[in-house]
Amino acid sequence: MNDTNLTTTEVSAAAETADRLITEFRALPAGSDRKREIITELDANTEALPFLVSVVADPREYDLARVESATILRLWPPADPRLRHEAGRALLTALRDPEEDLVRQYAAMSLAPYTDDPVVATVLDTTARADEDPLVRDSARFSIEEAHRLQETGAGGP
Repeated sequence: MNDTNLTTTEVSAAAETADRLITEFRALPAGSDRKREIITELDANTEALPFLVSVVADPREYDLARVESATILRLWPPADPRLRHEAGRALLTALRDPEEDLVRQYAAMSLAPYTDDPVVATVLDTTARADEDPLVRDSARFSIEEAHRLQETGAGGP
């Protein structure tokens, strides 16, 4: 998702695609599985990252769309420091959602690229040790291991 080599035409096309898909997403009923499909279509589109951050943080949003958004934010963390910070905090919001265990698991699993934020690192550590859901604890442990790997390889930075 490195857009530094994209031409102006490619960036414009990506923005148009993102706008079209986001508009379609917002027009769908809350539980529509098409929402999840749209998120997967936005997978490599950097123009959609702010939207994905908003989806993962919204507890009223379709749970599978939130899961897909968390996964994309794990695989393609924003390069922009402000948006990267917002993405980490959005994943923390999802991690604290008491109603959605699957969303919590994916949020915990997706936090590795955001552990340069001390709040994220602290919450992730606490979650790995003390969360009541064993799958969330395991996901947090995975994320901590992934964060260490990213730091060792230098792949975790923007």
